[in-house]
Amino acid sequence: MMGILDFLVALVICLSVMQFLKLLWQRRQYPPGPIPFPLVGSLWKLGWKIRLDMLLKLSKSYGNVFTVWIGHIPVVVVSGYEAVEDALVSNSDAVSGRPLIPFFRILGNEKGIMFSNGETWWQQRHFGQATLQKLVIEQKDLELQIGEEGRQLVEVFANEKGEPVDPTWHILHSVSKMICAAAFGHPFPIENEDLHTLTKHINSITKFGGSLWAVLYNMAPTIMRYFYGPHQTAISCEFIRCFIRKEVENHKKNGPPKERHGFIDYYLSEIKSEKTDPTTTFNDDNLVQSVTDFFVAGTDATAASLSWALLFMVAHPEIQAKVQDELDNGLESFEVVHYADRKRLPYTRAVLNEVQRLCNVKLFGLLKLCTENVNILGNLIPKDTLVITDLCSVLLDPTKWETPEKFNPNHFLDKDGKFIIRDEFFPFAAGDRSCLGKRLARTQIFLFFTSLLKAFTFRLAEGVEKVNLEPVIGAVVYPRPHKICAIPR
Repeated sequence: MMGILDFLVALVICLSVMQFLKLLWQRRQYPPGPIPFPLVGSLWKLGWKIRLDMLLKLSKSYGNVFTVWIGHIPVVVVSGYEAVEDALVSNSDAVSGRPLIPFFRILGNEKGIMFSNGETWWQQRHFGQATLQKLVIEQKDLELQIGEEGRQLVEVFANEKGEPVDPTWHILHSVSKMICAAAFGHPFPIENEDLHTLTKHINSITKFGGSLWAVLYNMAPTIMRYFYGPHQTAISCEFIRCFIRKEVENHKKNGPPKERHGFIDYYLSEIKSEKTDPTTTFNDDNLVQSVTDFFVAGTDATAASLSWALLFMVAHPEIQAKVQDELDNGLESFEVVHYADRKRLPYTRAVLNEVQRLCNVKLFGLLKLCTENVNILGNLIPKDTLVITDLCSVLLDPTKWETPEKFNPNHFLDKDGKFIIRDEFFPFAAGDRSCLGKRLARTQIFLFFTSLLKAFTFRLAEGVEKVNLEPVIGAVVYPRPHKICAIPR
């Protein structure tokens, strides 16, 4: 007579076989990819460690549009320039949804810009885009504040007196201050304890976002709540919202600080003008979440890009010397650098683009959702399918870049040394879900980088012979913890 244990084993085997057959049947309606198995999906093929080239390697076997399975959920991966451009630009509307996976629900609660859909997303994105353009491009006050922060960052490094220092946290705090300036109309002092706590919370979110812990949490959020791990810190977003909500209340009571208008001031004005419209999505909750999105999306991505830029200069001293020579000769020696000066600094501009191309801090970007059936390069993808656009495959595409795996500023220079714009270069993604704050990020990266390179030569610490360029992969790709020396010029 069959025992209970034998019965349970047979039941599990039977259910697993049925689930496997179901997966085989389901995969017929999606682009090709590795065979999925119950529970693990395609993880047997992907591996448990996230790598920069993991999806690029699969594209060589299954084509530029293929399917991987996270458990029983299909995810279509779009790889290579032509496929990604077709998805993000040609079919931008159809691939503009944001899936309501558990981690996204916690981060956005279907409000704001990054994690919302429908009318909320449309209204918040268009207002956010127009307002950031007004703050960064039309008003010069914010650029002046970024320039001033660049000079303060120089002082911070100067205080180290050439001793080895990890630049990451110095840069992170400066970037956080400038996002505060854009959102609130004023920066916080670098010693402000709330600013430090805010920066730490955001950093924990971005480190968690691209990790195996995030995959496990999205697969089984209820179970994961009972286990200790980095997800416990990452899902605690209330400090960030309280920090912003407190600032919103200050603006309601006191108005713009010192007549400097930030995003909050424009948003509060929009709430007043829209209060008679019953369909409006402009309210305090969406305001707080939109500002939260700015911090989460912009802080670590910008800081990581700058950290990589300095590390690449240490790894390539000859390139660092050429940048400094251009800064010395292309600008007056004591001249304050402005964002418009990038037109006179083609080599420096090419170096920064090459940093963003090779380090690719956004990796795969955020998950998207098909809002309708869509055809990408002849592959039919059903509505409500999750989509990953592999930005890494574009920025490292061997058919588009001369030396895709090597740091080479000539990728962005013509034979006469003039800067060229490359269609294949979109580190901020493209289409309807592209990064709203890309102009703010570019301004910070350019002004901070040029300020630092005008003041210092960056070198390895004494006794360290080799630069470690292996990345730490999360939602944002950082260099490994390291120390460098800022030697005054």
